[in-house]
Amino acid sequence: MTDQMRQILDNMHKYNASNLATVNFGLEDTVVYDALVVAPSYSPYKILKDGSFKIMETGSQSYCQGFLVEKDGLKLAWIKTAAGGCNMLDYLLICGELRFKRLIFIGAAGALKEGFHIGDICTPSYAVAGTLANTYLKASIRDYVPFEKIYPDEQYVAQIIELAKSGGHLIKGASVFCTDSIAMEYTHLEEIRGFGTDLIEMETSAFYAIGKIMGIPAIALLVVSDNSATGVPLVGRSEEMQKIYDHSRCVVLPDMICKIARL
Repeated sequence: MTDQMRQILDNMHKYNASNLATVNFGLEDTVVYDALVVAPSYSPYKILKDGSFKIMETGSQSYCQGFLVEKDGLKLAWIKTAAGGCNMLDYLLICGELRFKRLIFIGAAGALKEGFHIGDICTPSYAVAGTLANTYLKASIRDYVPFEKIYPDEQYVAQIIELAKSGGHLIKGASVFCTDSIAMEYTHLEEIRGFGTDLIEMETSAFYAIGKIMGIPAIALLVVSDNSATGVPLVGRSEEMQKIYDHSRCVVLPDMICKIARL
């Protein structure tokens, strides 16, 4: 745990219980998990379909759930959170109380350019923080940097891409714009395109910033769910496209989660 992470937790614990991750997710700080899976969109029941995973819900609050997922000796902590950078900030930071070796984000993203197809799995080369959430991780909230670029560990990203390739999976590097609003992104779509990013979603800029503060190897895996550049909708996919999307979500993602957790 980094000094900054310890200070963040200490400041929260001055005014709250010291076991916030257990209260919210039912996850124990005495267990060393192989990985923490963070999923604003997916519960484990939604993507782990092959029956080889043992899933147990450990805790639930109004906007979050915690799970213990086990497979072939792996022990995964899994948190399902509400969408948005602000929720990622709150729910992931309290998981600083837990012990885990790796940090994995899984979710969906919309494509902003041609060349990205439904079911493509991407990982951010960088994320543009079109959100205020990241500012709260700075020493002063007055240090706000509009549309700041947040970069992952490039060496670790390359390792995961190679790991996927060795298992027969293609993971693409792609730049991401993080929005605070799904409804309003369409009104500002051309302006957002002006940033030149490949994809749009909500949480990865906060996810990677928190990963650095935790000092834990972190990777985000995003399944392309729609493409505004080619007119492929988020709601109303064809049956063929849905099958491709489901294969990426329910076959490739589970395999990659296990491969990463075993590193």
